[in-house]
Amino acid sequence: MKLLGAALVLLAATLFGFFQALQFARRPRQIRELISALQRLETEIVYGSTPLPEALRRLSAAAAEPVGPLLGGVAAALAQRPQTPLGELWREEAERVWKRSAMKEPEFEAFTRLGLALGLSDRTDQAKHLKLAAAQLKAEEQTAREEQKRYETMWRSLGVLVGALIVILMY
Repeated sequence: MKLLGAALVLLAATLFGFFQALQFARRPRQIRELISALQRLETEIVYGSTPLPEALRRLSAAAAEPVGPLLGGVAAALAQRPQTPLGELWREEAERVWKRSAMKEPEFEAFTRLGLALGLSDRTDQAKHLKLAAAQLKAEEQTAREEQKRYETMWRSLGVLVGALIVILMY
């Protein structure tokens, strides 16, 4: 019975460490996906002259988790509440979806600032805001990659080692 308990403790600690490491690996990927979606949104708005709700709907179908649901949620909210300012809807959807993502506060702030600027001016100005947000996110992606290199392996090892320490202390 003790052996089973020790194995479960070791497994739980190891899985926790691997989950934390996975968060560090997912963050750069999700930021890259968000940057890509913003670049496609710029193309839709500037070159395709696509209205923002339609552009967001198209992008949400092509984007991966969590970016696809985020943009799709904004498009759906725009359709349901057309009188509500875009910045407010943008922030509400970001708050709802961000909890399930690996992205952090700097990405959230860059994304919500973009929502305040979209839809208020001409296509050229919107393209500038989209490029600025993409540039800010690229800087955060670089930071996320550095954190991944620094902490991913550490969390994996730490999970196993803490599990082993707890098992040793139990006996």
